Amino acid sequence: MGRAKEIIVKVIPSKIANEFVKKNHYSGKVVNNSILHFGCFLDNKLHGVMSFGSSMVKGNIIHLVKDTEWNDFLELNRMAFDNYLPKYSESRCLSIAFKLIKKNAPNIKWVVSFSDGCQSGDGTIYRASGFKLIGIKENKSNLILPNGEIVNTLNFTDGKSSWCKKIRNLGYTSKTKYLNKHQKGWEYLKGFQLRYIYLIDKTCKITVPILPFSEIDKQGAGMYKGEKISLEQRKLQASEA
Repeated sequence: MGRAKEIIVKVIPSKIANEFVKKNHYSGKVVNNSILHFGCFLDNKLHGVMSFGSSMVKGNIIHLVKDTEWNDFLELNRMAFDNYLPKYSESRCLSIAFKLIKKNAPNIKWVVSFSDGCQSGDGTIYRASGFKLIGIKENKSNLILPNGEIVNTLNFTDGKSSWCKKIRNLGYTSKTKYLNKHQKGWEYLKGFQLRYIYLIDKTCKITVPILPFSEIDKQGAGMYKGEKISLEQRKLQASEA
């Protein structure tokens, strides 16, 4: 694992975390309901951030693990690392973060996260870190506006974002009606969204089918660092390197 063992992971203030995420995450955006931020330090400098918070659609998520109470799980909603950290750093940082959560917040039994197979990747780090793949679906979450701006549909309904306020001020109760009227030419980004679960409490039972990773290629959902590529192609390239 080399120098990855030297990384220090600790809780950091939201201001520092958000500044790093805006600079290093592919979206350039933070998730406003993130409440727990881990910083990853090497050589006394911050090189990675993992932000956790409540799922924005808890009611649609809570059933994924049997007997889950309302505050028993978190969503890993931002993970950003710069290029300074060595190989295997991400999986090591996640492992440490989960151990810290288990020790200091024992009520948290599991973590859910999503991979954006439209813009970023299909979850290579999650698979390497022991997450279970539980969902692959065609993207109906991220859309692109005529001016090129990419917006998640939750921004139209969360009650807090500027988009939600704009729609309400114009008298719309439907995001689709607003988009069709004021953002003609909008469309969903092509690609897939993948959902993963990590069980901090190994006695918990996932209630939905766990998918084999081969299903990613079967559905054509493979993506790595913003490029469409299958898992099989990546394996082949690695063997030829």
